[in-house]
Amino acid sequence: MKGVLAIALSVLALGTAAAAANPARDAILAALAAEAKGADPGFAAFSAPRGQTFFMANHTGGKPDTPSCSTCHTRDPTQEGQTRAAKSIAPMAVSRTPDRFTDAEKVAKWFARNCNSVLGRECTAVEKGDFITYLAGK
Repeated sequence: MKGVLAIALSVLALGTAAAAANPARDAILAALAAEAKGADPGFAAFSAPRGQTFFMANHTGGKPDTPSCSTCHTRDPTQEGQTRAAKSIAPMAVSRTPDRFTDAEKVAKWFARNCNSVLGRECTAVEKGDFITYLAGK
């Protein structure tokens, strides 16, 4: 029984990774990794757990009405969010919005806008890469 469970979990993990794979998203992550490595030669890899922590955390420095990513995007990234102007936002999870994080121009635009709103500054390459890595696995 343990062997069957281990095989099932392995297949599930591979299926999730394959579903999240996208050449355009991979290129964006590769560019962010190069930027992160340039800023810190000790940079090793992006982290989904760090991305989840970043996504869920309340931050200071930004606008008081947007202290976290989940303020607009909900704490469940598989669910639809809502802007402060009551406009619908497609789920952040790649499993629900497969083209999420595949257009480099849109990625740059929305990180610039939202990082300044939530953090009061630009996000680092590591924060962006961790964030994308987390949501690509959701």
